[in-house]
Amino acid sequence: MKNGKRNWYVVDGYLPYPNPVESSNFQGHEAIMILNCNEIDANIVLDVYYEEKAPVKDISITVRAERVLCLRMDKPEDIGGITLNRQEQYSIRISSDVNVVVQYGRMDITQPNLAYIGTIGYGE
Repeated sequence: MKNGKRNWYVVDGYLPYPNPVESSNFQGHEAIMILNCNEIDANIVLDVYYEEKAPVKDISITVRAERVLCLRMDKPEDIGGITLNRQEQYSIRISSDVNVVVQYGRMDITQPNLAYIGTIGYGE
């Protein structure tokens, strides 16, 4: 059975502010979830593209066999030590040596009723 794709694209990255105008227990963030249904580890390479500066390429990530990995985009330790600036447009290319499934989500709490979006990345 073929699960997922080897190349994925998330094009609407835009890390929201971490806190709303009013106090909340939630924290504004973005995350990329990578599902590896294979019986072997997935070796992932992330490339981050920006509107106004050079890309950061070849960030290595491993998703263990038959596991899911959540990459919090506001946590440099999750994404190879790079820091994404809040309110700066970026896109990510995710390449894997085995088929995986990629989902993207954003928790935006800058307004009182908060908003969460989740979408599957574009896979090929």
